[in-house]
Amino acid sequence: MKLTKEEIEEQLKELQYWDLEDNMLVTSLDFKNFVDAFSMMTRIAFEAEAMSHHPEWSNVYNNLTIRLSTHDAGGITIKDFKLAKKIEQIITGN
Repeated sequence: MKLTKEEIEEQLKELQYWDLEDNMLVTSLDFKNFVDAFSMMTRIAFEAEAMSHHPEWSNVYNNLTIRLSTHDAGGITIKDFKLAKKIEQIITGN
């Protein structure tokens, strides 16, 4: 179920690296080099597949930009926040 703007704003308080842009959760991360960025994408891909929730993302050299939205619901759902939290755990090593 699509979250309300208020619910989204409340959930965002629990995230460190994410913002709300164009009705999507968005983060942009810089790594030391292309290999580190691509390695992170690979780690995230396994989690996304396990959750059956796949990000929209782009990679240019050492930068990885990730956008989350639940297309079937027409906006942001709790699934997006669960994946965002998992991605934060992966990138911080927690």
